[in-house]
Amino acid sequence: MHKYVCLLLSAILFSFYTQAAVGDTTIVQAHDTTWLSYNGNYDTTVLFPASSSSKTYRKIYMTFTLGKYHCPGSPTYCGDWDYTVLTYLMTKTGDTLELGRLISPYANASNPRTPWTWKQHYVFDVTDFYPLLKDSGTVRVSYSGWTGGFTANVKFTFIEGTPDRNVIGVKRLWHGSPNYGTTKGIDSSFLPVSLTAPASAVSAEMKVLITGHGSDANGCCEFASHYYNVMLNSTSIDNTNIWRSDCGSNELYPQTGTWIYERGNWCPGALVRAHYHDLPGITGGSNYNVALHFEPYTIASPSGTYTTEAQVFYYGVINKTTDASMDGIISPTNDENHFRENPFSGGPVVHVKNTGNNTINSIKIQYGVTGYYMPTYIWNGSLAPLHDTDITLPPLWELRSLSGMVGTFNFVATILEVNGAADNDPSNNSMNTAFTTVPIWPFKIAIQLKTNGSKMPSGYSETSWMIYDVNNPNTPVAMRINNAINTTYNDTVTLAGAYKLVVADSGCDGISWWNYANYSPNPGIGSFKVTTTTSAFAKPLTGYFSGDFGCGFVQYFTAGWTNAGVANMNEQGIRIDTYPSPAQNKITINITGMQNVNGNLQIIDALGKVAMMVPCNKASLVVDIAGLQNGLYTVLFTDNDNQRLQTRVVVAK
Repeated sequence: MHKYVCLLLSAILFSFYTQAAVGDTTIVQAHDTTWLSYNGNYDTTVLFPASSSSKTYRKIYMTFTLGKYHCPGSPTYCGDWDYTVLTYLMTKTGDTLELGRLISPYANASNPRTPWTWKQHYVFDVTDFYPLLKDSGTVRVSYSGWTGGFTANVKFTFIEGTPDRNVIGVKRLWHGSPNYGTTKGIDSSFLPVSLTAPASAVSAEMKVLITGHGSDANGCCEFASHYYNVMLNSTSIDNTNIWRSDCGSNELYPQTGTWIYERGNWCPGALVRAHYHDLPGITGGSNYNVALHFEPYTIASPSGTYTTEAQVFYYGVINKTTDASMDGIISPTNDENHFRENPFSGGPVVHVKNTGNNTINSIKIQYGVTGYYMPTYIWNGSLAPLHDTDITLPPLWELRSLSGMVGTFNFVATILEVNGAADNDPSNNSMNTAFTTVPIWPFKIAIQLKTNGSKMPSGYSETSWMIYDVNNPNTPVAMRINNAINTTYNDTVTLAGAYKLVVADSGCDGISWWNYANYSPNPGIGSFKVTTTTSAFAKPLTGYFSGDFGCGFVQYFTAGWTNAGVANMNEQGIRIDTYPSPAQNKITINITGMQNVNGNLQIIDALGKVAMMVPCNKASLVVDIAGLQNGLYTVLFTDNDNQRLQTRVVVAK
């Protein structure tokens, strides 16, 4: 249930997302641009909301903003390495618990994503620590780096409201960095702990933060995959691999080091994902014991460690019966933690959570661009209490029609109904995010792929590309797959609409990477570019970075569209009107201010599909729409010079 929470909420404190009014939110500043200049602990005293306050908080977020500074002198490295950064809470009563963990990136200032002005926001949901986030305390940033160059800014956001469930108690179980592979065994650092659940608890959960570091003869623990078992009363109840296999899909890329390599539950520049384990059968007054049991492993010269923090949380009943929370917008957004998915022009993707006690079978969502028509969509499925999911909404016409427009727009998504009725808590139903639009490309484009020498076991090149219509995202309209190595392919594609270009590399090392020199054999350099058929000038590709893209990248674009004509015609006093609206069987379309009307009319549905197209060579035209379904349609006029006018009409029969 916690799988995505830290990644999808990564802009609570600034303009990307807005989920609560200022009056409902308390922001507590901890570290304020602290220079992490050398290995050690950086402490600051914090005053949290008073324990005597009657306020309750629906969510509490800790946002850790990692930045850079110019190291004094002439150091060899400055913000160039992947170091572990841990954030702790130390209360006045002696409690010490780790709140969250991240890994700094290989962030040389020569890299296009990490200039000296670079900042990255990491958001941790720390709502479960609320019993301790009261009154005064100390927040510690523990930096494992041996060079300077990074800065830390830590804030806490307290959003008033009713939490999903009350936290009855929190307790640290184990912490430290024991060696793995000794004859004594790592399990001696995670021996059984005997506990008694608080009287009012109805459930319990264990949280484990664990990352592998160091490298023995087998690459353990940074570059070797192992597992641990959660033991409840001497019985294994869960098994977890301590591994991240998706570093080549890191949102913060490229980097100036080996960022693509799989590692022991961490990726350079990424937040460390915690593992959560339900402790079944634990209720108020239960006496029990828990332990961690690691995969058996010994080696002659052990040097790897697993840096581990484990905690247990006790909960009361779920506070709401039927409720859903809009917890994130993956696309469209300018949030840097969703860099790979944006800019975007397809079906918006939102993240929702069941925050009630009843299973959710349907969610009605209204969504759109602020100032434009807001369609609704009903998602149907089965979402268990306290579980979450991504929902892909139908494609939004404005994400196509606004293509190429300069500036920032606002997307909003709101939960209107859950299981056919209003839910219990409207305060968590809406989110909005700033976004920029996708580029406009011509009808006809030329695509050149030059493969390098990297090949799959089948013998084909690791690199391929596909283009999808956003209205039919499962079937490519053009592709170049099963390619030969060290070969140049030139293709011409003719398109009209909104599309997604996917460039994939099965080896997850791109087609041009600095570390190829250490490969045996060196695969050489490949390339990829998109041009027009009349110019060799390459189109900018948001995620390409000269081929250093890891597992691949996505480029959304609109083909055969222009907004310039719409603006120019409006400036000339030319307009288009449609009536009646709502309409049933016929509509009248009037174009005023144009001396010679000569072009085509398209009637486009809310998904961006052309429902009708008719020639238009007079200023007033009656169109039979009897065959159209009920809904909102865009009426688009395009003249012979490709200038455009558009309006809207509602069909309601």
